[in-house]
Amino acid sequence: MEGDDALHILIVDDHAIVREGLKRILEGTHQAWRVVEAASGLEALDVLRCTPFDVAVFDISMPGMSGLELLRRVHAEFPRLRLLMLSMHAEEQYALRAFKAGANGYVTKDCASRELAGAVRKVAAGGVYVSAGLAERVVLQLNGTREPALYERLSDRELDIMRRLVAGHRPTEIANELHLSVKTVSTHKSRILERLQLPNLAALIRYGIEQGLLTDDLPGRLLVQRRGE
Repeated sequence: MEGDDALHILIVDDHAIVREGLKRILEGTHQAWRVVEAASGLEALDVLRCTPFDVAVFDISMPGMSGLELLRRVHAEFPRLRLLMLSMHAEEQYALRAFKAGANGYVTKDCASRELAGAVRKVAAGGVYVSAGLAERVVLQLNGTREPALYERLSDRELDIMRRLVAGHRPTEIANELHLSVKTVSTHKSRILERLQLPNLAALIRYGIEQGLLTDDLPGRLLVQRRGE
C-alpha cells in the first residue's frame, strides 16, 4: 500500500478505555485516518466481514477468543489485511507466537503512546514492526542464542490456561471464559504440570509468578490480593 493518507483501522480490545485511548492516538496522528472499534474477537470478525480495512490492531489477551486465536482466523480469512498485535507482554516469546500466527507487527502497551502510530504506518506500507526493546531479544531467540524457558514450549492454549490458573481462576471459570469443557481444562492443566515438571497447582502458581506471568491484563484473585497487601 502506498502512503497512509486514508488508512482505515480496526482496533480490537475488550477494555473501552483502552480502545478510546488508542483511537485518540491514531486519529490525532493523521486527520484522514478512520478508526473503528470492536470489543471482542467475534465482533471483530463480524465487522471485518462487512467493511474493508487496511490495518487491524488486536489486543493479545482478551476473554473468550484470545488475540492469538483471532489473529489466526483473521489471517486465514483476510490474508491481505495487515495485522498489528498489541500486548502487555514484553517477553519475546509472545512476539514470536504472534508473528508465527500471521502478525506483521508487535507493540507493547507501555510503548503504545509513542510507537503505535509509527507501527501502523510501517505495517500498512508492507513492513514489519516490533517494539525496540524487544527486537534484540527476538533475534537472540530466533538465532538460538538464548535457551527458552520451559513454559515457552507450551502451546498457545496451554499458555493461556496456565496464565489464568496462575491468576487464581478455577477450572470451571476458565472453561466458561474460553468456551471449553471443564474436562478439557483439567486435561490441559495436567499436561501443563507434566511439561513443566511441577507437582501441583501451588507449585505452578509460584512458578508463574516467578516468571512474570501474573500481569494486570488478566484480572484475577491473586492480583486483587496483592494490591490489597
